[in-house]
Amino acid sequence: MPRPAPEAIGPSRSGTVALIGRPNVGKSTLLNAALQQPLSIVSKTPQTTRDALLGVVHHGSAELALLDTPGLHRPRTQLGRVMNEAARDAARRADVVVFVTDVSPRPVKHKEDGTPIAPRPLLPHPGDLVLLSDLAPDRPVLLVVNKVDVLRDKRHLLPLLEAYGKVRNFDAVVPVSAQREDGITLVLDEIARFLPEGPFRYGVDDVTDKPARYFAAEYVREQILRATQDEVPHAAAVSIDRYAEPRAPGQAVQIDATIHVERQGQKRILIGTAGAMMKRIGIAARERIEELVGGKVVLRLWVAVTPDWRESVPRLEELGYGRARGGATDAAEYMIVAERDAEADEANDTADDEGDEGDEDLDAEGEEDEDLDEEDLDDDDEGTLDEDEEE
Repeated sequence: MPRPAPEAIGPSRSGTVALIGRPNVGKSTLLNAALQQPLSIVSKTPQTTRDALLGVVHHGSAELALLDTPGLHRPRTQLGRVMNEAARDAARRADVVVFVTDVSPRPVKHKEDGTPIAPRPLLPHPGDLVLLSDLAPDRPVLLVVNKVDVLRDKRHLLPLLEAYGKVRNFDAVVPVSAQREDGITLVLDEIARFLPEGPFRYGVDDVTDKPARYFAAEYVREQILRATQDEVPHAAAVSIDRYAEPRAPGQAVQIDATIHVERQGQKRILIGTAGAMMKRIGIAARERIEELVGGKVVLRLWVAVTPDWRESVPRLEELGYGRARGGATDAAEYMIVAERDAEADEANDTADDEGDEGDEDLDAEGEEDEDLDEEDLDDDDEGTLDEDEEE
């Protein structure tokens, strides 16, 4: 059900709002709840968000330019350092900072006789203490405590809020459940109070400043995160080789995309047996993109091995990290573009075996030409950060 729009009272206000916090605390879910549409990609994988993403909300007499940012963490790759800088830059430029944390569910422990043991008081996450110390003291900072729905006894929440209050004098504190969209209106109300007075900078129907081809790449990556879980998500990036608008009404948007991974084993996982994994990813991504563009989409996917792309500054820039994404890249030296024929153009998604060497691992029969090498899966500790590894 759409959220009731508040009445526009008082002078117009407009400003930039940075959503800052550790990975997986729910910043992207909070943005989507504020927008009332799933613009930002969401998954259970840490560091899902890699860019600062603008989402514009008009709330009464206020215009909120919300910036979803990558989760601040201890980086192990150049990509991680670029992501951290994107988040910190958003915080530096913002008129208001919303610091997002969460309530981690705790299992109930029992004594030998079955009596439940009273849980210890909830305390601020150690990583939050570090991040809060980095925030500018002269900027309005709101604390949003997410996932409060996991607390069976809400009395445990008050000591946690008091503990955060001793770390910093927040301008407002709002407990929410972003997934259930509980407390979102109050968050927007509180943000609006601290925005500077001024005219709106965006149109009433504007939602973001990113082009559709940016979201095409992101929605493909979202399905990789969901389909592969802990296997290859951190080593995958997506570039758009072609994005062609329909030439006539009723025709489809034509999208060619390359999925970049770092190892042959990761590539074989993405393709799957007889291309099954690639088909699953392609269908789900195409449906997501069709919702965005409001029409039919023909999506063709290829997989290319781009060794150590997360550590290469030039390749990160070519893939759009570290600058605005959405335009064409100059990555011809490593980006594999398959040959296309009329039959392929009719397909909604494909793992084409007509391309250059290294483009994919399917032979003419549609079977994998090599067995899966388990040793190629040992990259999980390169990207997946345990909670105690985060800043």
